[in-house]
Amino acid sequence: MQAFAQPMEPASDGALAELRALHALAESINRSTTLESIYPEALQALRRITRADRAAVLLFDAQDVMRFAAWDGLSAPYRAAVEGHSPWLADEANPQPVLVADPAQEPALAPLLPALRAEGIASLAFIPIAHQGRLLGKFMLYFNAPHAMAADEVRLALTVAEYLALAVSRQRAIEEIRRLNADLEGRVQRRTRQLEEANREMESFCYSVSHDLRAPLRALDGFARILLEDAGHALDEADRDNLRRIVAASGRMGRLMDDLLKLSRIGRAGMRLAETDLGSMAADIFERLRSEEPERRMTARAAEGLRVRADAGLLRIALENLIGNAWKYTRRNADSRIEFGAREEDGEAYYYVRDNGAGFDMRYAAKLFSPFQRVHAPGEYEGTGIGLAIVQRIVQRHGGRVWAESAPGRGSTFCFTLWTDGIPAELR
Repeated sequence: MQAFAQPMEPASDGALAELRALHALAESINRSTTLESIYPEALQALRRITRADRAAVLLFDAQDVMRFAAWDGLSAPYRAAVEGHSPWLADEANPQPVLVADPAQEPALAPLLPALRAEGIASLAFIPIAHQGRLLGKFMLYFNAPHAMAADEVRLALTVAEYLALAVSRQRAIEEIRRLNADLEGRVQRRTRQLEEANREMESFCYSVSHDLRAPLRALDGFARILLEDAGHALDEADRDNLRRIVAASGRMGRLMDDLLKLSRIGRAGMRLAETDLGSMAADIFERLRSEEPERRMTARAAEGLRVRADAGLLRIALENLIGNAWKYTRRNADSRIEFGAREEDGEAYYYVRDNGAGFDMRYAAKLFSPFQRVHAPGEYEGTGIGLAIVQRIVQRHGGRVWAESAPGRGSTFCFTLWTDGIPAELR
């Protein structure tokens, strides 16, 4: 058995006609969507250009065993007898055509001689089907009479093999993409079920917060107030102070419940986008805060013309929290300043709320946006520690990010972006 490695010869007029047939085969491969529709035309082209009496396509399966994919003129007993045979290893780097003019002279084919004789095969050829250095399978050419293949015949057979290798690789890539898509769809469905279950658990938790936990909290607050009012005169100052602490703690717990419910609702609420003027919204918030504390000396400025497409209700909540924080942490300043505006840095536009208030140590910036996390002691400034977590949730739902810049005693700047990767199609 010899590997074919002869120099190519100039194509004859007959070979040029055969090349036209190969072109027609290539167009057929481009039009076809399945390998099954390509195999018959490939085998027909092979037989025409090599004058073979019969032909077959065999491809490696997942276990690297050659299996018949298509055949022309071969009996079932013969296919069963020779399936799995290959003159090359599965990982052969550079397989060459193998031409067998007389099988009886090839020791490697001795076990297959009975099957070959029973099938009436006098000569045969192995044509490798390979793509990008990977052996995919082989073409088998069978001749009923002794036949020595010419160089042009081998060259054209290799061309057919290249075309089929491209088709096989393309089909396998499509199948892999389909498999990955199916796997992805399955994972999305599983994730969706998990999210739905998490939402149901959140709904149950919110119901408990709204009803089951509020009732004992109201009772605790109410009885403490009654005891303080009706029997306060009979208690010493320490006991009265303890009752006041119970009432205050009940109030803080109630506010925590309200903020926690607000945080959970913001994460689940539907979004309705519209043209929104952030500057006008910030100015309205400034006016409301001034009306609540008219005695404060405050310089507040909101930039104009900051229009975005967003959920106006959610962004108002975010700005109320950011501006409310600035208002709170500048309260001890004799001359407070708060500014809302926008800037662009490194090609990215962002909005900011800047103040000259207490500020904080940037070592603790990472925990600012987690629920119940604070960088100041509870006694210094009021609040539950959920406001910035709400801001982050709203900004994330608008496809952006939020961060802070500050230093102790030098004020703070809270910045956020919107739609960093554009508005999702389902929200447009």
